Amino acid sequence: MHRQVPLRPDHGSNPTKSLAIVGSGSAGLAMLKNFLDLDAFSRDNWQVVLYEEREDVGGICPIYDISWRYIPPGTPLYPSHEHIKAYHRRYAQHNNLLDFIKFNHKVHSATWTGTSEQGFWNLALSDKKGALYNEAFDHLVVASGNNHIPRVPVWKGQDDWLSSPLAKHSREIVHSVYYRRPEVFANRSVLIVGSGASGRDAATQIVDFARQTVLSTRHDSDPVDGVPVKPEISHFTSEAVVFIDGTSLDPDVVLLGTGYQMLKPFLTEGGELKVDPSANDNSSIYESLVTNTRYIFPLYRHILSLNPRYPTNALAFIGLPSYIANCPSDYAQSLFTAHVISNPSLLPPRAVLLKELASYEENVRANGLDPYTNGHRMLNGTSSDYQDELVEFLKEKNAIPDYGKKYVEKWRRRLLDYQYLRRGWLHIEKLGKGAEWTKGVESEAQWADLMERVNEWQQRWETENGIAFKVDFDLAG
Repeated sequence: MHRQVPLRPDHGSNPTKSLAIVGSGSAGLAMLKNFLDLDAFSRDNWQVVLYEEREDVGGICPIYDISWRYIPPGTPLYPSHEHIKAYHRRYAQHNNLLDFIKFNHKVHSATWTGTSEQGFWNLALSDKKGALYNEAFDHLVVASGNNHIPRVPVWKGQDDWLSSPLAKHSREIVHSVYYRRPEVFANRSVLIVGSGASGRDAATQIVDFARQTVLSTRHDSDPVDGVPVKPEISHFTSEAVVFIDGTSLDPDVVLLGTGYQMLKPFLTEGGELKVDPSANDNSSIYESLVTNTRYIFPLYRHILSLNPRYPTNALAFIGLPSYIANCPSDYAQSLFTAHVISNPSLLPPRAVLLKELASYEENVRANGLDPYTNGHRMLNGTSSDYQDELVEFLKEKNAIPDYGKKYVEKWRRRLLDYQYLRRGWLHIEKLGKGAEWTKGVESEAQWADLMERVNEWQQRWETENGIAFKVDFDLAG
C-alpha cells in the first residue's frame, strides 16, 4: 500500500495540537468524552478525531459495569449484544460524541516521525469507498479492543481426528470468535475448551440446545449449571480427544474459548510494535514497543508507551487490562490519559516510569506469576485499587478536584464477593422472572441493591437445596 508521509500538523499561530483515537467501543468513547470535557480542549483549540472501522459505535461489556443513566428500565442484569450496542449509541448521543467520529474508516498503519521530544504520527487510512489517504496527529490513543485475533492452540493428532475416515459423524474445530448463535449446535456434542468469559458464555447458551455440552479447563472455575467439566486436553487420536487424566471424548465440535492474541496490526505495519512471541523482558525497548501476543511492553500502568523514540504521552492504550470491570476501568484510564496528554508536566521523567514498571513486574513475580505470560491480567484483588490509583494520581497533582471519596464505589468493590450473582440471574431468567426482578430498577443504588438481592437469593436457594458447586472431573470418558 502506498503511503505518503504528510507534513507535520499545521496548527497556525495557535498552540493547538491534535489527537487521534482508534476504536469506538467503551474504551474509545470514554477517551473521547474525557478529552472533550477538558478545559484545554476548547481553550487550546485541539483537533480530535475518532476512527471507527465499522458503521456504528460498539463494544462488549457487562451492563453492571457501566454508567447507569443510559440504561433503560427492564434491561437484563446480563444483557444481550443488542442491549450493549444500544447503550453505546445512547452514550455517544447524550455526550455529543458522534460529530467527532469518522465511521467506516480503517487505520492501516501508524508511524512516528520525529524524536523523543517532538514529532507526529502518520496515519495511513481508508474511507468507506476504500480511498486511501494520510493524516498526521501529535498524539495517538489505541482503543481498538483485544478480541479480534484468536489464539488457536494446536494439539498433536488433531489433523488425524479431523480427517479420520472412521469417524461416524462430522468433526470440526472452531474458535469462539466465530460463534454467533447457540441454535447451530442443536443435537450436537460440543466440547468447549477454556473457562474464560467466552468459553463460559458459550457453555451457558449452548447447553440448552446441544445433545451434550462439556467444558475442558486447566484451572478450577465457577462451573456452569448442567455442564460437566474435563481437565485440559492432552492430545487427539483418530478416534477421540484425550484429556490429561486419560479419559477421552469424541465430540462433533471442539469450540475454542482460548482467548485472543494481544496484537495491534496497524502499529506493527507502521513499524511501531514488534511481534516476538518469545520476548520475556524489556531489553528490546530501544528498538520498538514489543508484544509477545500476551503482553505489550514497556507500558506505564498498562497505558503509556515508554519507548524512548517519542514523548511518554505520545502513544497510549485504553482497555488492555483483563479480569477487571472494563468500562469503569476504561473511564479511569481515559481520564488519566486525557490529562497527561493535555498536560505532560504531570508525568515524572521516563526513567521514573520505567522504574515503577519494573517494580510492578517484580510484584507479579512475587505472586508466583510471570508478568510476560500473565500479561495485562489484574492480580487477584487489585482491579479496584488499580482504578483508584489512576484517579488518585490526578488528585495529587491537582489536575482534578478531590471530593474525599474513592473512584471505585463500595458496592462495586463488593461485586468480587458475589459468587452467586451470575448463577442467580441465569436461574431467574430460566424461571421467566427477569422482568419482575428488574421492574422499577433505574438508579445506581437500585441496580446495586438488585445485584445484592440476586446473589443472596441464589445462595439461599443453593443452601436450602443442598447444592454445592465445584469442579468435577469425574465425567466418564
